[in-house]
Parts: sequence; structure tokens; C-alpha cells
Amino acid sequence: MKIAIAGGTGIVGAPTVEAVRAAGHEAVILTRSLGVDLVTGQGLDAALDGVDAVIDTANISTLNADAATQFFTAATGNLIAASDRAGVGHIVLLSIVGIDRIPYDYYAGKIAQEKVVETSPVPWTIQRATQFHEFAAQMFSQAKIGPLRLAPRARTQPIAATEVGARLATVASEAPQGRARDIAGPREEALDAMVKAYAKAIGHRGWVPSLSIPTKQMKGMRDGLALPGPDADLGTQTFADWVATQHP
Repeated sequence: MKIAIAGGTGIVGAPTVEAVRAAGHEAVILTRSLGVDLVTGQGLDAALDGVDAVIDTANISTLNADAATQFFTAATGNLIAASDRAGVGHIVLLSIVGIDRIPYDYYAGKIAQEKVVETSPVPWTIQRATQFHEFAAQMFSQAKIGPLRLAPRARTQPIAATEVGARLATVASEAPQGRARDIAGPREEALDAMVKAYAKAIGHRGWVPSLSIPTKQMKGMRDGLALPGPDADLGTQTFADWVATQHP
């Protein structure tokens, strides 16, 4: 099969590309660096020529609901329209567990994106996953006041990006499912403890205080609304396994 991966150089996009190739399929990477702009649609038609399935892992770094919604609806809408013109048989969207229970901030954009896919003329699958282990690194980088790094409190069940990539590659090669079974990491973790463990692993010596960030999305995560249900498929790599691979 010929499988295109939108956002194929990102945290989960890159291992998805690797998994697609490891399964013996041809991978087409859709990124601006390779001449494809999802927001404008530039380069999409040429890139999707002969493609059998598309995996959408494209992302935007924002916590703003309007910015996230504008990006996801435009990018995924263009991707679906171009896939339809190209005769693509299956589009797979990577989404997030619990966004319908926490429809705020960045998650509002993902809800809007799912709605675009659900009306797609191209047969589709939505694969929701919990946060990746790398979420700790993202929070360490983003949650700060001046030089002080913060550790946001939240409940999460992080999964390895490589395991998400492997699932996406498998799903794309199979028949469209609509909503697929959710996937999650092997056990629940406290996000603030994850951030502190990551900070220690990379050699950060400063104080990293725990903090309850007063946004609706983070409050929902503290309340456990982003945790998987009992029917989710669980990965195997723990956060401790992952953080042990991080170095200064």
C-alpha cells in the first residue's frame, strides 16, 4: 500500500512513518518542509496521487481554542477534500481520549476536527489515544514563570509514541472502522511527578513546584476525565521506561 502521513516528522508522525515502512508499505510524508501546506492545501493533490490511505497526525502548538479549531478544521478539511479527489480509500485521524468530556481550550479544536472527519466522503477511522510520554517534556518546556519551571497537576495514562505509530499504521492498512477502540498507556501517572522525573533525567537542578493550572482543560484532566475507559487497549512501555532513555 501507499500510505500518506500528515505531520510525518512530528512526535508521533515520525514513528508512524517508521511503522508504515516496517510493515512493507510505501510512506509519503506530508509536511511544509516537503512542499505540502495543509492549511492552504498547496501541494496536496500531487502528494496524494496514487495514495491508498492517509493518516492525519498533524498538530499545532497552541492552548487557544479558536486557534486550534481554525487550524484543525482547515488542515483536515483540505486533507479530506484532496483525498476524495485522489480516490483515497481510507483516512485515519489521530485524536485524544476524553476530549468530549473536556471540550475546552486545545481539546475544542480536536472536537471540531473529529466532526470534520465524521462528515467525510472518504471512509474514515478515528483513533483516540491518551497523552504521550513526551507530554512531560512539553509541559516542562511550556509551563514556566520566568526561569521557574512548573509541574502541572493532572491525571494521565501516557502511552509510547512508537506504540501509537504502530497502531496507526495497522489501522490504516485495514478496513475503515469509524470510531476505533481507544488506546492508552499501561498505567495511570501523576503529571506533576512525570514533569519532575523528566527534569531530573535531563539534569535540571532547579526547584520545580507542583501547580494546579486554572484552565478548564487542565481541571478536567485533574478530575480524571482524560483517562481511558475499561475497554481501552493498553500499551506496554511505562513512563519510567521512557524517562530512563532521556539524558542531558
